[in-house]
Amino acid sequence: MDKLIYMDNAATTATRPEVVEAMMPYFSQYYGNPSSLYALAEDSRTAIDKARDIITDSIGAEQYVTNTGTRDHKKYDIYFTAGGTEADNWAIISTAEAYESKGKHIITSAIEHHAVLHACQYLQKRGWDVTYLGVDSDGVIDLDELESAIRDDTVLVSIMFANNEIGTLQPVREIGAITKKHGVLFHTDAVQAYCQVPINVDELGIDMMSASAHKLYGPKGIGFLYIRKGLKTKSFIHGGAQERKRRAGTENVPGIVGFGKAVEIGMATMAARLENETALRNRLIDRITSEIDYVQLNGPRENRLPGNANFVFRFIESETILLDLNQLGICASSGSACTSGSLDPSHVLLACGIPHEYANGSVRLTLGHANTQEEVDFVVDSLKEIVEKWRLRSPLYEDFIKKQKKGAQ
Repeated sequence: MDKLIYMDNAATTATRPEVVEAMMPYFSQYYGNPSSLYALAEDSRTAIDKARDIITDSIGAEQYVTNTGTRDHKKYDIYFTAGGTEADNWAIISTAEAYESKGKHIITSAIEHHAVLHACQYLQKRGWDVTYLGVDSDGVIDLDELESAIRDDTVLVSIMFANNEIGTLQPVREIGAITKKHGVLFHTDAVQAYCQVPINVDELGIDMMSASAHKLYGPKGIGFLYIRKGLKTKSFIHGGAQERKRRAGTENVPGIVGFGKAVEIGMATMAARLENETALRNRLIDRITSEIDYVQLNGPRENRLPGNANFVFRFIESETILLDLNQLGICASSGSACTSGSLDPSHVLLACGIPHEYANGSVRLTLGHANTQEEVDFVVDSLKEIVEKWRLRSPLYEDFIKKQKKGAQ
């Protein structure tokens, strides 16, 4: 196949042409600073409000109107950020600081994105106590363990909606019910799940939620944090009065407009995309697990993101496979894009109980709306050849086969 085959949509997605088109006027035509008072600035403020309307509706968040004495102002629970990492840091660090008088205990899981894990580690160095919940072999937390971990001084539970490496969907509704029962705040990193699966923050009991545009065919450098009305979360970035005095800095108007457009398209196409990507994912999983020996699917067979498939290929380093795939024009990864320079095996796979030597052979293939069955079949056929080639050169595989033959005698 001569064209590029992109199967790393969990790392980032191609910005849709409609999104780029919607953004363009706000670079040079409607360039006013939203904080200014003249008409040009009003164009920018209106565009931001429209995007916030779209996003608010997409997660069932609240929209309300207050009167300042001069005019009515829409108010929202959506706050724009520079991306999912900032949103995660804001939710965890600022909430911990705001509720410090209640306690200094936070609960998260061992397989969170590093934006959450490192924020928690930052707090630990400053005196907070953090409980890291374990997961089962599919990467799912134990709800009884979660409830048992909640203490009188627990202020926050932060559990991701869907895992970025193995695609596991957590029991978010049940987590929300437990945290509400105990009067503890619940934050979820929904960067991978937003616009991929339906999310309603009220129905799921979510108090704070992080999302990022570039995972759903929007621009990079823009995200949001949903903060339920009434929470006393402190500002994370200080300076100006933007974002209702909670997030200083001139708004990224083109990015916000693009985010809104990406969400508008994402919500309208979600059902069709979910069906198509699930079908392609299942074909990918079925063919690889049935046609290649000594391969393991990481994460659950069904309870996973529609486009996510992650495998361990025993006796081969993932880097070797990825380099060969790249030579064929196939883009894949070994896990989180944020740790692509690390030589250590995935903390997610290790937490799921996968041995260190196997975890080094993981490959993540994440599908998007543009992928086809023809591409899936080409990737599988290519993997079969790559795996066979490198296993024949592997001393570990050779020793394994010898032991197998000896045991069969």
